[in-house]
Amino acid sequence: MNLLWLQASGCGGCTMSLLCAEDPDVFDALEGAGIRVMWHPAFSVQTGADVRALLDDILAGRVALDLLCVEGAIARGPRGTGRYQMLTGTGRSMLDWALALAPLARHVLAVGSCAAFGGMTAAGGNPSDAVGLQYDGSHSGGVLAHEFRDRTGLPVINIAGCPTHPGWVLETLMLLADGQLGHDGLDGYARPRFFADHLVHHGCSRNEFYEYKASARDLSDRGCMMEHLGCIGTQAVGDCNIRPWNGAGSCTSGGYPCINCTAPEFEDPRHAFTQTPKIAGIPVGLPTDMPKAWFMALASLSKAATPDRIATNAVSDRVAVPPSLRNKRPRP
Repeated sequence: MNLLWLQASGCGGCTMSLLCAEDPDVFDALEGAGIRVMWHPAFSVQTGADVRALLDDILAGRVALDLLCVEGAIARGPRGTGRYQMLTGTGRSMLDWALALAPLARHVLAVGSCAAFGGMTAAGGNPSDAVGLQYDGSHSGGVLAHEFRDRTGLPVINIAGCPTHPGWVLETLMLLADGQLGHDGLDGYARPRFFADHLVHHGCSRNEFYEYKASARDLSDRGCMMEHLGCIGTQAVGDCNIRPWNGAGSCTSGGYPCINCTAPEFEDPRHAFTQTPKIAGIPVGLPTDMPKAWFMALASLSKAATPDRIATNAVSDRVAVPPSLRNKRPRP
């Protein structure tokens, strides 16, 4: 399968993340899946006339486009022209190229939350009028209409994340190459379900503290960051703590709260990322599918039953109290 990768308005972090794929690395994984990277602005040596010729061949139908990957939001400004971001040397905007190439592709993939929903590029006042490929924030319909479908009948596949996990990108591409990703494999925001059916909370190294509602108060503390430090891993989709980043880490295991970067409009939560908004002392954002009354009852019982070890360690930057030893007997 032929893959073309375009980088639009963004930081390039999803490409940087993809290069962190291990066992196999990105190049071996794609080769093994039978995917040929025709051009990537960071990976490929071709520039200038060679790239323009490739794009012309795709438009003319002389070269098949199986996988169109777009990284970064698409700038529509000024006044819908897209000329805030031009594809160098072509005289055409990235907006124009996206509209021209998407209907020709067998599959269209938005790599990262900027390409999927607008993401950080659309934060604040959004002066460039940046949107995702098929979503404008949480609203369906971005650069491409709500009704857009690729040649197999699928919408734009949103491999969300800021940046997205390298495993999510490679697994999605391999599933498509093998013809194994259909409508039932995508969630309501067209994110692949193999990672979107999980919560970041699953596998979190701080779950013992969460169970007892033993909360951290500073970012250096070991406790659960939901109550005071803005963590919304109980609401955010992603298998980040099941499939560790770079084989070892995740945001929460690294001491930073989950900010739900796989969701539309995560970039503008209307409060500091490390702050938990509350009403009458109750966090506004409660765990997915849990009624408020249940959460309050569970929290009260859990806090009442918190062992001293967990309560002490929750507000410490290291293990202050180790687990007690069971059945230790003196030497005869």
